Amino acid sequence: MSAVAVERPPVEAGGAAPVGPVTQRRVALSEWTKLRSVRSTRWSLFVMLLLIIGFGILACVVFESRWPHLGADERHHFHPLRANLAGVNFAQLAIGVLGVLAITAEYSTGMIRATFSAVPKRLPVLWGKAVVFGAVAFAVSLPAVFIVFFIGQAILSGQHINIGISHPGVVRALFGAALYLTVMGLFGLGLGAILRSTAGGIAALAGIVFVLPPIVGLLPSSVTNSIDPYLPSNAGGAIWTINPDSGTLAPWAGLAVFAAYAAVALAIAAVLLKRRDT
Repeated sequence: MSAVAVERPPVEAGGAAPVGPVTQRRVALSEWTKLRSVRSTRWSLFVMLLLIIGFGILACVVFESRWPHLGADERHHFHPLRANLAGVNFAQLAIGVLGVLAITAEYSTGMIRATFSAVPKRLPVLWGKAVVFGAVAFAVSLPAVFIVFFIGQAILSGQHINIGISHPGVVRALFGAALYLTVMGLFGLGLGAILRSTAGGIAALAGIVFVLPPIVGLLPSSVTNSIDPYLPSNAGGAIWTINPDSGTLAPWAGLAVFAAYAAVALAIAAVLLKRRDT
């Protein structure tokens, strides 16, 4: 049997295989490898899924069991989708923290030096992280909100207070919830890249999302009504509600405002990334 000659790429001096050019695609593949190989990613995504589905089902069970005992005012303000997506309020912290960790973990371990040595221009690293993280966040959160919707509405049907997928605004709200969580994660990524500290990034995220709205609520009502709709979580939250409260932004306009916050955070991170040392 004759041997078959296999052509191999030329080997550089020293025996090392030739290294291809640094491209955005290769950087994104590298970021995908890092993201999926880190244990905190799996745990954070698992917690996010647990919060979206678990709290959504729990809220529907509570309302279904208490419905005969609710007063007229409580029934009037009840909306089945709001109960269904109650877990999104909690899951936003998990995905935001994961966004912070996606970049600060490299700073804490010193791995960021190796990353920037391989990608001297630096900015492709930030864009690669944003694209990969955003795709993963949306791919995980979208099935979760649809799962909890169908389970929750099946529970609420026991009291005939459920709505169908064809109800006006439902599909937009479900996709909007997944988009909201994705943007929240990117916002956390931007804050983490700016502060380069896990504790600082998480504190900033929690302060902006959870602490700032109550503080604004303490201001005179004229000031509160002007500022409140444009706060990040309030603006973005309009996309996953069917009947937004009076004074809030329109669903897609609110998401655009929230996305602008995330874009500004990433833009500031990009500028600092070019100017600062590792």
